[in-house]
Amino acid sequence: MSFLWNTIIIRPMLNFLLLLYSLLMRNFGLSIIVFTVIVRLITLPSTISQTRSAKASQDMQPKLAELQKKYKDNREKLAEEQMKLYKEAGINPLGCLVPTLIQFPIWIGLYQAISNALPANPLQLMNLARHIYVQFPLLSKLIPLNPQFLWLDLSRPDPLYILPLLTMVTMWAQQKMMASSNTDPQQQAMSQSMELMMPLMFGMFAFSMASGLAVYFVASNLFGMVQQYFVSGWGGLESFFKRTAPAKPIRKGSSNERKR
Repeated sequence: MSFLWNTIIIRPMLNFLLLLYSLLMRNFGLSIIVFTVIVRLITLPSTISQTRSAKASQDMQPKLAELQKKYKDNREKLAEEQMKLYKEAGINPLGCLVPTLIQFPIWIGLYQAISNALPANPLQLMNLARHIYVQFPLLSKLIPLNPQFLWLDLSRPDPLYILPLLTMVTMWAQQKMMASSNTDPQQQAMSQSMELMMPLMFGMFAFSMASGLAVYFVASNLFGMVQQYFVSGWGGLESFFKRTAPAKPIRKGSSNERKR
């Protein structure tokens, strides 16, 4: 299993990062950002499908509310009618999970690729040499890589905790932009819980793992926000700031001016 994982995930990812490193002025942080954009472009079809599914689900909310009201005392019938409605609309309720499931092996593989690409001792350096394709001997000459990017050592966690914070903020903002209005209180509560739990979880990853992975998180989230903006605008993020914005004070004498 380990051999298969290394062959399919780690080695291709590591060698591709080394290739980008050689093309991008030997800047490993920039290589991770370009790698992120390429991954997001490859997964773009599934992401667009997710966005369309979310939009269709939002349009279906009035019909779902009617079903919930009609079958509030019959949970089995309600679930059956909801699935029928999803099927008629051509929506897969689990479709929104596909992009995330695709990303998980990338996250794990990228973390291991960064760890392998930036060895901390001679033994890890030898392990890195075994992962480089023999067909590309020029890649071996790039070793050791320069781990410095801005204020970061990409093989270590961010000492200033800036990237973990950016990871949480950008992931929360992206989820808010994608959020759809939901009339079901239970689903609404679950959605709000996920909007908090996911950023916190990935913020903890960014806090404790190599900052190179956090660079990937932030770049991926920003790419997702730009993509979502062109699909649906600011979405739920705009609604959130409108709700939380302080009310404008009414100027004295404004009522008298209107009477005049």
